[in-house]
Parts: sequence; structure tokens; C-alpha cells
Amino acid sequence: MPKISRREFSGVVLGATGALVAGDLSAAAQVGKKRTITPRKLTGSITDVPGIKVGHYTDPRRPTGCTVLLFGEKGAACGVDYDGSAPGTYQVALLQPVSFIQEVWGIVLSGGSSFGLASVPGAVRYLEEQKIGLHFGIGLVPIVVGAIIYDLGVGDPTIRPDAESAYKACLAATDHATEQGNIGAGAGATVGKMLYQQGMKGMKAGVGMASMQVDDVIISALIVVNAVGNIVDWRTGNVIAGARTKDGKGLASIPDVLKSNPPRSGMRAAIIPEDPVMHATTIGVVATNAEFNKTEMTKIAMMANCGAARCINPYHTPGDGDTLFGVSTRQVKSDLSLSVVGTLAAEVVSEAIIQSAKMATSIPDWPAYRDYTAKLQGK
Repeated sequence: MPKISRREFSGVVLGATGALVAGDLSAAAQVGKKRTITPRKLTGSITDVPGIKVGHYTDPRRPTGCTVLLFGEKGAACGVDYDGSAPGTYQVALLQPVSFIQEVWGIVLSGGSSFGLASVPGAVRYLEEQKIGLHFGIGLVPIVVGAIIYDLGVGDPTIRPDAESAYKACLAATDHATEQGNIGAGAGATVGKMLYQQGMKGMKAGVGMASMQVDDVIISALIVVNAVGNIVDWRTGNVIAGARTKDGKGLASIPDVLKSNPPRSGMRAAIIPEDPVMHATTIGVVATNAEFNKTEMTKIAMMANCGAARCINPYHTPGDGDTLFGVSTRQVKSDLSLSVVGTLAAEVVSEAIIQSAKMATSIPDWPAYRDYTAKLQGK
């Protein structure tokens, strides 16, 4: 059965109805001819969406770094969804629907917890040098937003990304496929830490990406997974990275452990977040070339974040700062609705999270999927 778009389907229905009323069945056959669409060769990178460049900076002194996304002279419409209780963000208030700011020119994702927010001005400086940004008042102001993960527990916590780190990431930015795993903001990302105090240590994750194309609409995502919960393959229900059993021979289901042996704080339940190491937060960007404004991209980001909830368990805990940006480069006028794009965006985010585990490599005390889970599964 040939694939047709929603507009074409509607045209066929309306055209056929009109033909029947007129008593001319042959007219229906001329309605809804399929337009020619040349599929883009996808690489599984967020740069599959035209108009996006990505650059990484990884600190050689310890596992930390930052990842920068740049959107060219025209910028991109940007919304955000943040449902974790401890987000660390930069200028995200500008993405409110009531703000007159309609686009951003860059997004910085960084390690280093709140210290890492100091990296964002490096991207602002780079864009100013390129004369890219909002023409406002008497000058030009590059609007850049950012979010951070807590990775201070991996290596020397006094080493964290700064403005020079983001500037170097901008210099490295490319519109080609970029590396995934232990790179940039994902260098110090880890998962499965909720049971750490019960002797069940976590695993390594990092930067993961994925993309898809429907008609001429491309949807892609870049996610940095630094979750207190496990990464779960939503298609099978299996944990692929997260809390390791005490004997080091398997993976633990966090909800099952909490049901049978929940940790006791000795305090009123509402006080303790139950992820005391506070090494949590998943941040990222979901992007499309389909034309949407920032309010619509906010809703798409909200829907796309449901894709993360499929794959991270638990998610949005009191210690999490989960933040997902939604970006439109506004290059394609499409008949795919916001609901359709949001649904597909959730699929892409889910796949990017799986990739964040599979593309990571082990560091001391934090084994990765390829060295731990894959061997358990005999792969």
C-alpha cells in the first residue's frame, strides 16, 4: 500500500466525495497524486535536522565537559519542558510563552552542576564574534540557553566546564554526524544510582542521539543521561544499564527492590529525596525542521519527554533536574500536526536514551553496557 500524507488523504476523501455527488467517479482518481519526496540520508545524529551544528568539549583532566548546539543566523524556535525538582538552567525563563524572545541561537549542555552554567557565556562570545544573534537596541545580543548535569562525584570536583570550554566546543561545531558516548556533557554521566547506599552501584552512560524522517519532516534528539534511575529498553522491558546487583553478576530492578526492601531514612518521608548522592539529571534537545513556534515546541518537548519516561525508571525524582529543550529550525511547512510530531519525537527521544547507554564506554568503578550488560547477555 503506498504511503500518503494526511493532506493527501484528506484530499482523496474530499475529492472522492465531490466526484460521487457529481456522478463522475473518474475525477476521484485524479485527486491526491503523491508528491515526490527525496529522503535525506540519516546518520542517527541530531545534525540530521538541517540548520543544526553540534560541538563537544571534553576535559582531559577528568570525565566532564560540555556540548553546544548552534542554529545559524536565523536561530531556532525553542521551548522547554523541565519536570525534575532540581533543574540547573541558564536563561530558560526567556522560553516562556509570554516572553517576546521568539528564537535562540545556541544551547549549551554542560557537566559541572551549577558551576557548569559558567560555560554558557563562552558560546555567547563565539556568536558575538560571528555577528549572530538578536538585533536589539543599539547592538546584537546572542540568546543562548543552557542546562547542566551533576557529575561532580566522578573525579576531582574542582574541575568543571567554564566559558572557555563552551567556546572550544563552538569552534569544533559541525553539521556532520558527531561522536556519542563519553564525550562533551556526557563524559561524566552515570545511571542507576538510587540503590547506591544499599551496595548496588551504577553504570556509565553518556551522550545518545537518534533521528527519523517522515515525508519531508526530520525529527532528531540529543540526550545526556545522568539519571538516578535505570535505563530500560521500552521494547523489551529489560534493564540495559543501571543498578548492578551486589554480586556484580546482574542488574537490579529499582522498583522491585524498593517494593521488597525500601531504604529507611528515619525521618519524615517528605523530607528525604531518596537519591541522596544527588548525581541525577537528564538533559537534552529534541529538534525538527518542521515549522513550529516556541509555544508549540514547548508542547512537543512535553510530549517528547514522555519518551524519556519510558526508558528511565525512576524518573523526575526530587533530586533530578530533568530538562528537555524542543527546537524547530522552521525550514519545512508540513501537514503533520503538532500531536503527530510530538508522538514521533517521543520515539526518537526513547531511542537516543538507549544509545546513551550503548555508546558509552567504561570508566573506573562505572562499567558501561558494552563491558557489562552485553557480556551478561552473551553478546
